[in-house]
Amino acid sequence: MKVRDLGITFARNTMKLELEFGTAMCYTPTFRINGIRADSGDFGEQGDRAPEEAEDYACGDMQFTRSPATPEVLAKYGITGPEYELVAGHLEVGLSFGSCGWCV
Repeated sequence: MKVRDLGITFARNTMKLELEFGTAMCYTPTFRINGIRADSGDFGEQGDRAPEEAEDYACGDMQFTRSPATPEVLAKYGITGPEYELVAGHLEVGLSFGSCGWCV
């Protein structure tokens, strides 16, 4: 199952995650946790790891790299450490896709 192709909504314990990846692959038009509009930057960093291998306005190797959970992020979304890891894992899969020329 390719996560980036799905709109994900599920309730598990106390977390409700709504996550959809955009058609241009590098953004999340729908991303809410427990009803709060979420920011992928709270879970990691997204960037082109090989811009020299791509033409202008394209990506050589787009990757999302998760960062460790912080008490501030857990409190902001009302989630636990394992729930944070679940969200970060979905973002890693959905926002890491290698090369892309969509914006060319």
